[in-house]
Amino acid sequence: MTADRLRAELLAWYDANARALPWRVGPADHAAGVRPDPYRVWLSEVMLQQTTVPHATPYFLAFTARWPTVTDLANEADGEVMAAWAGLGYYARARNLLACARAVADLHGGVFPDTEDGLRSLPGLGPYTAAAVGAIAFDRPTNVVDGNVERVMSRLFAVEQPLPDAKPELKRLADALVRGHRPGDWAQALMDLGAMICRPKSPLCDRCPVSAHCAARAGGAPETYPRKRPKAALPHRHGVAYVLTRGDEIALVRRPPKGLLGGMLALPTSDWRAEAWDDAEARAAAPADATWRNVGEIEHGFTHFTLTLKLLRAEGDADQVIWSPRRDLDALPSVFLKAARAGLANLL
Repeated sequence: MTADRLRAELLAWYDANARALPWRVGPADHAAGVRPDPYRVWLSEVMLQQTTVPHATPYFLAFTARWPTVTDLANEADGEVMAAWAGLGYYARARNLLACARAVADLHGGVFPDTEDGLRSLPGLGPYTAAAVGAIAFDRPTNVVDGNVERVMSRLFAVEQPLPDAKPELKRLADALVRGHRPGDWAQALMDLGAMICRPKSPLCDRCPVSAHCAARAGGAPETYPRKRPKAALPHRHGVAYVLTRGDEIALVRRPPKGLLGGMLALPTSDWRAEAWDDAEARAAAPADATWRNVGEIEHGFTHFTLTLKLLRAEGDADQVIWSPRRDLDALPSVFLKAARAGLANLL
């Protein structure tokens, strides 16, 4: 396999098959001189971390309609942005999003730095995002390695070392294919190949433009790459969520700015711990003196642990809560939206 031949074949495929994405300048327009908006590229990359394109797209369209420039986003209140982010998960990204937007607006006059090092200096931009924005928005020859690219590299070169230990080697292999010619298109071509053809399961090897170069396909089992270590069982935690209503309103709180779901609106909860809560101690930890009833529980999975929330419901009043109309629950993070809907559905 020669790197230049592989690149030529993949770029030709990308020219004919590139996905139409709302943040992307397609290869034909790019060749004609149209340049991507760095704000849209950056915003999409932040949203797509740990999120699929179909799920992120309506959020991207809503954000760019409401905040069409990075300065517009920078000038918005934290709570408004956090509420608009609800449902995308990994809420630290929303806090980093605002910190980065404000740095670009305040320190760079609303213009993103156009080098990888300059982008890395912005708050919340790690190596991957800086490389992706550098390549896609500014045509810098950066090494953009996401999960799709790792999978493509592991199969092209039949890398036997399992993830995550193989990450440095996969990054080295990807870096050897980077050139100064069409670096933004190259980065997106690799992403599209991984998303459309070199899929995690049932890869479409018969449609792959670079299958002749693929060592994993030659070995007969490309779907077994990348190799992975067995997953350890996730720890499980228990908590109590309190569904307190006052007429057509529900009591919410804002979580502390740091930590899991930081800064987000939520139902009042107990601590989350390894041991289950019995009804007596759950009522003792409640945010108000009311007649609390056990109305079931929900299960929810986070990246690093799973959670059971016991649901207690009451009608009453409380201090130090935020009263919100029940119809406006969609701004809650998914775990609390699930808990609120379940608690209200079990209303006796």
